[in-house]
Amino acid sequence: ARTSLVEEGQTKHIRMANLAIVGSHSTNGVAAIHSGLLRTTTVRDLAEAFPERFNNKTNGVTPRRWLRLANPALADTISTAIGDSWIADLSHLQKLRPLGDDAAFRADVQKAQRLAKARFADWVKRHTDIVVDPDTIFDCQIKRIHEYKRQLLNALRIVILYQRLRENPDLDIPRRTFFFAGKAAPAYYLAKVIIKFINNLGQTIDSDPAVRGRLKVVFLPEYNVTLAERCIPAADVSNQISTAGYEASGTSNMKFMMNGALTLGTRDGATIEMAEEAGEENFFLFGLTAAEVAESRPWYSPYWHYQNEQETRKALDLIFSDHFSRDEPGIFEPLRGALLTYGDQFMHLADLTSYMRADGELCELYRKPDEWTRKVILNIASSGKFSSDRTIHEYAKEIWRAEPCPVV
Repeated sequence: ARTSLVEEGQTKHIRMANLAIVGSHSTNGVAAIHSGLLRTTTVRDLAEAFPERFNNKTNGVTPRRWLRLANPALADTISTAIGDSWIADLSHLQKLRPLGDDAAFRADVQKAQRLAKARFADWVKRHTDIVVDPDTIFDCQIKRIHEYKRQLLNALRIVILYQRLRENPDLDIPRRTFFFAGKAAPAYYLAKVIIKFINNLGQTIDSDPAVRGRLKVVFLPEYNVTLAERCIPAADVSNQISTAGYEASGTSNMKFMMNGALTLGTRDGATIEMAEEAGEENFFLFGLTAAEVAESRPWYSPYWHYQNEQETRKALDLIFSDHFSRDEPGIFEPLRGALLTYGDQFMHLADLTSYMRADGELCELYRKPDEWTRKVILNIASSGKFSSDRTIHEYAKEIWRAEPCPVV
């Protein structure tokens, strides 16, 4: 019954995934964790019936668009140091590894990154009339708006930072600009509430003299490739914070990595493999693993975190007090439902304290520019695996059995 192509019931439905697997000679996931979950959980019966058909092909992105064209200053810095062979074979970025200890090269990378930030700040001003400071940390999360991608978790982090500054105006933390961008499905009501909350959060911070200039939240409208080509090269921090086990792969994570943003994220999707390539010590990883998410599902209670974690409780109480919706009281009650009443399906509260801890480690590192830039260079140098050239070569060789055709 589980492997049937037809779902029986009053109205019969074709099971498209089952049909696709039975009707094809190869089935692959798009990251190691995704392929493993397909085999062990999602379509386990079919994987046991056709084990030879299942394989993994981790996604990739094109370095010509996402580094060479999108970030010319950094691309030229890399080519000056190691030549331009990386453009056609991204694995050559490994040659950058020893240059993390080269003070002159670190300075060149810092200069290229500052140029990309200034360029993006200018673009934002021209297209949105929003002024952002390129001398703040550019902390970015750009992806489709969805509960499992946890833009709401990011917003809760900002609420906690906002609370800390209100309670202690002398608190010494780096100045930061938080960028959000992405689209939501038209009928996805809670996604729209989350977008509304992020915008209200930004407006409240801008109007509060106690924190203005120290924190800024920007939800960039009309997300598209043109915007991404400007935002990604400018990012200092890449948030990849999906509930572990839910993200198939991700590709923005790869784009940010090859442009030198440091990843603040969960062990999910291709982020796991990225951290393996660069070394987990060069990432800021936090939160439950996919196995821990699955194991804790039967007994997880978000109320435990609300009752036992002071900053979590204060952040939620501030939201539900209409502090961020004075003119529209009650508009964020759906967030109470998602986080507390209906069980916090995507475990925002389970990971929030761990997220704040990793965020603190990130801020401490940012105070040490040489150490920060050393990790930036190691991330760029380790991003070669995540070229679409490698992915397509694996598809061609192992699935399509297609031979290369030289172009002359």
